[in-house]
Amino acid sequence: MTFQIVHQLPGRVRVRYQKGFLSSKQASLVQMLVSLQEGIDSVTVNMISASILIEYHDISEAVALSYLKALDSKYLDNPELLDGVQGAAVQESLITDLLEMVVIHYLKRLLPFPLRRVLAAKNLIPHAGKAVKALCRGKIFCADTLDATALGLSYSTGDFNTAGSISLLLNMGETLEDYTKRKSYDSLASSLLITNEKVHIIQNGEEKEISAGLLKSGDIVIVRAGSVIPADGTVYSGEAMVNQASMTGESLPVHKEKDSTVFASTIVEEGEIQIQVKAAGGETKVNKIVSLIDRSQSLKAASQIKAERIADRLVKYNFMLAGATYFLTGNFAKAASTLLVDYSCAMKLSAPICVLSAMRDSANNGIMAKGGKFIEDLAKADTFVFDKTGTLTASTPKVVRVVPFGNYEENEVLRLAACLEEHFPHSLARAVVNAASERGLNHQEEHTKVEYILAHGIASSLNGEKLRIGSSHFIFDDEKIPYTKQAENIDAEYKKTGASLLYFAIAGELAGIIVIEDPIRQESKNAIARLKKLGVTNIVMITGDGENTARVIAEEAGVDNYVSQALPDTKVEYIKKLQKNGHKVVMVGDGINDAPALSSADVGIAMGSASSIASETADILLPDDGLTSLPKLREIGIRLMERISLNNRAIVGINTALIGLGLAGVISSATAALLHNTSTVAISMSAMTPLVE
Repeated sequence: MTFQIVHQLPGRVRVRYQKGFLSSKQASLVQMLVSLQEGIDSVTVNMISASILIEYHDISEAVALSYLKALDSKYLDNPELLDGVQGAAVQESLITDLLEMVVIHYLKRLLPFPLRRVLAAKNLIPHAGKAVKALCRGKIFCADTLDATALGLSYSTGDFNTAGSISLLLNMGETLEDYTKRKSYDSLASSLLITNEKVHIIQNGEEKEISAGLLKSGDIVIVRAGSVIPADGTVYSGEAMVNQASMTGESLPVHKEKDSTVFASTIVEEGEIQIQVKAAGGETKVNKIVSLIDRSQSLKAASQIKAERIADRLVKYNFMLAGATYFLTGNFAKAASTLLVDYSCAMKLSAPICVLSAMRDSANNGIMAKGGKFIEDLAKADTFVFDKTGTLTASTPKVVRVVPFGNYEENEVLRLAACLEEHFPHSLARAVVNAASERGLNHQEEHTKVEYILAHGIASSLNGEKLRIGSSHFIFDDEKIPYTKQAENIDAEYKKTGASLLYFAIAGELAGIIVIEDPIRQESKNAIARLKKLGVTNIVMITGDGENTARVIAEEAGVDNYVSQALPDTKVEYIKKLQKNGHKVVMVGDGINDAPALSSADVGIAMGSASSIASETADILLPDDGLTSLPKLREIGIRLMERISLNNRAIVGINTALIGLGLAGVISSATAALLHNTSTVAISMSAMTPLVE
């Protein structure tokens, strides 16, 4: 692809290509393919100006442009790639639209008087219709009734020039507001669309990893247990149990086999299937994003709701002031100026744009917030509750020692333990399986069906003998395995180290103890320290581990309190107790057993490596950077509330001044309306700017 550089700054370059070179779909393909490359932050293609803006980091400008140069006909004319994207929306020219309105307005003044009267009535009808609908909904005092009243008074007095001017200003205002809101929606959608999710496909008989954004109809995708299905399609081969709750509401997993239909965003709980894609990944992603943005508007931030209520309450004062002005002065123009300048439009436009900006800033930091409400609630929260394993710790625990008892060998204990643990995706289970793999131990299934007892351990049998592996509570209290002196010595040895101990019993006797260490993430300590600086007064760690392990990790992480040996229902009860005592609680976790607590908290946050169930339950999803982005999200929430409050004060101040100037005769009603619309758009545009650097 050929182009020329027209503007460049560090981390940002704009190029221009030959107009007409790219079709709508090709422009979308360019944006998607370049966006997915290493070091690229965003790509914007403007088909009207035939320009492409690239923002990048940690790479040179030459490397960024090389991604663009590589896009020749091999890619741009590839029918399979083009089928996988939607055409770019034609970008409207705001200036052209506004100029067209002004020209038409003044051309109308050249028409005969009767025709102007008809056109004035035509302009009044849509605004009157909105006012009637508002009145039917019980909204007597709102922006729609204000606009209709101002137009109606002008028309009834025969002042068609004023009526035309008011209509022009209202239409320009609506166009500007629509453009501003659309820009903020597009900005958020663009942030959410840039993704580096990977999927595995079968290509030329071999398994290959590609970006989910490049999936197209007909691809064969491999989906394994614990993974989310990335696209709508049919099962090509294999069998699996699929959780379709997010799509169909079914509470139990559904068996899927060859030719069964599967849906994007559902979860494979057991088994492995190959899926032939029907709806391309890009399309399902767009649908999910549209749904997210639409749903987020029903989850309004409290400060947004407050701004809208204030706006509605202020409208009646416009009517009262207009009536008083006309009664005292008899001057229609002055009375009209109080109707044309209101607080409602700006407040109701600015607040949701601030929320969309917060969601966009979150997305730019890799954070997926399912509604502005949750960002603000997180900023207001005084208590953060953290799961330990996979949240505060690295979630890559390692086996550091295997202690055999009785006649069992060390490798035999580890081999049998791995044989049981390989069925479950928990981080401690992975540590055991990885340790066996590193020692080259073959752990073929010899046991019977495996039963996972949540937050306790695993039960099975081998050659008629019971196999049990899990916590001390599970082995010694529930299963009544004798607690030997040897086990007591091992417990005492690791009591102060924070290591996790897995107890393995065969035929009712302790066969071994597996010692596992899960180091704390460095970013966890930094994140907790920053959260305290940002006003969080109570930080708690809650874990199923024993007292000693919990205490060591809690001290190292810098949390204020900790709860050990917690079961899933214990976590829920603890959170409800905090809420009952007046705390606003944020829960951060990653595992299946964290899902109930994530749902119970005021804000549930799932880690980037969280289980699919935890991710679906959570209100906010963090990226794969540990807890690094969590303080940034709190800061975004704080700035969101501050911006809405600051904008509301500016709106009240500016519009009050305009009303005052209109009443004093310093400015005309048309000028007041123009300045009102201009200030509304200016404040709304400022609301679109990033909340944090």
